[in-house]
Amino acid sequence: MIETKLKQALAVGIADLNLQISEEQQDALLAYITLLNRWNRAFNLTAVRDQAEMIPRHLLDSLSVSAYLQGDNILDVGTGPGLPGIPLAIIHPHIQFTLLDSNGKKTRFVRQAVIELGLKNVQVEQARVEAYKPPHLFDTIVTRAFAALSEILDLTSHLLSPTGRLLAMKSRQVEDELLAANLTERSVEVIPLQVPQFEGERYAVLINHKVE
Repeated sequence: MIETKLKQALAVGIADLNLQISEEQQDALLAYITLLNRWNRAFNLTAVRDQAEMIPRHLLDSLSVSAYLQGDNILDVGTGPGLPGIPLAIIHPHIQFTLLDSNGKKTRFVRQAVIELGLKNVQVEQARVEAYKPPHLFDTIVTRAFAALSEILDLTSHLLSPTGRLLAMKSRQVEDELLAANLTERSVEVIPLQVPQFEGERYAVLINHKVE
């Protein structure tokens, strides 16, 4: 009965987001939060304890930025237990995702989730972002509840391709952060996100490289 309610809540939320996600992918999304909920009891990976609450706060929130991904190589910085990287990787199997976090407990969970979900398009890296040296640059760097915009830009500047995009997910308006980041030579767009079944404010901040 609980599984049926979770499945219905996810399906309704996906429809509200106007996303086309297969039943198999929806099952994988639910399998992910089931695994997260199980590990969370022992390892305290997320403050969200109720699996039903994980539908809007983790799955639908992550999926709400799907349309703003750019390119074939995506880096999720400060992924924690795999958010938003794993939900996005599930629905975009032809895009390569790298999930980066310095916390060993969380990266161990993410690696296990990747194995159990059979995700062939996800690589997990345990490192501090400023010390991470990948073999290639990224088309989009996405962050969720990671740091202030100025700090995100400083820490990730060596990882973004010249035509790349930073996609920062924020829970409040970011005028002060934008001023502090001094983005006069960049293309910046702040997009209010409508996350189904979630009452809080959510925004996507898109920052592109220097405008010629």
